[in-house]
Amino acid sequence: MSTPALDATLGPGAPAVESADAAPPGTGRTRTAAGLRGWAVRLASLAAVVAVWQWLTATDARVGLRFDRLPSPTEVAAEFGRQLGTGIYYLDLAQSLIRILTGFALAAVVGIALGVLVARSRWAGDLLLPPIEVVRPIPAIALVPIAILVFPTDEQGIVFITFAAAFFPIMVSTRHAVRALPTLWEDAVRTMGGGRVHVLWNVVLPGTLPGVFGGLSVGMGVAWICVISAEMISGEFGVGYRTWHAYTVVDYPAVLVGMASIGVLGWVASASIELLGRRLTRWLPRGEGGAR
Repeated sequence: MSTPALDATLGPGAPAVESADAAPPGTGRTRTAAGLRGWAVRLASLAAVVAVWQWLTATDARVGLRFDRLPSPTEVAAEFGRQLGTGIYYLDLAQSLIRILTGFALAAVVGIALGVLVARSRWAGDLLLPPIEVVRPIPAIALVPIAILVFPTDEQGIVFITFAAAFFPIMVSTRHAVRALPTLWEDAVRTMGGGRVHVLWNVVLPGTLPGVFGGLSVGMGVAWICVISAEMISGEFGVGYRTWHAYTVVDYPAVLVGMASIGVLGWVASASIELLGRRLTRWLPRGEGGAR
């Protein structure tokens, strides 16, 4: 199996090593068919949920829970169509996306850098981990009062909340991924004359990518939760602010449109990170379901 770490160890002149899990001819069509079946099942599950929702609201069902006041899917779809014709909906989407991407990008850079640093330097770990571990259990949304006091604008405070939400999962996942690397990889590269920078770029960073992308995926999900909550508390635009405003004026179809928009945006963001992670870690051996 060829990996970045192994390639760095063998050097550029070494013969290529074939992957042990190389796919035999014909498996491409099989995987495509399996992927299509998987998407069909996923779409069918969503359709089933919408159908049950429509039935419960159409019959004003009361089965422990009260569905007679819940808007039906047709009402939500009509409200969604109305909002698509207004510019404010797109402005809210753009505002939330700018906030989430800014905070998440900062969290990714700082979290990965600090995770590698504290995992590879005992001195840095002793210095930085105590304050980080004290702050880490505090929910990011609980930092909203601090953000309001410290930052001169609400926009900066919301970006900070997003950063804080994503930073800790990314940093912790990176630290554990670095510590879990086999020492044999680094020892082999050093034996071949590789320096610390060479080890970092050709062994540590490629070897930790699976763990790093796991942290990025979790961080993105938590960041969406917190940016929406922060918008509800102190925002003026954004999907979260608009959803809360709809609730205050008892516009429940608009509330569900906001919730659906948040869900779709969060799913697309997390799926994009997972897709990028699979593309960057193609050298990893995959299980039977790993190609999804």
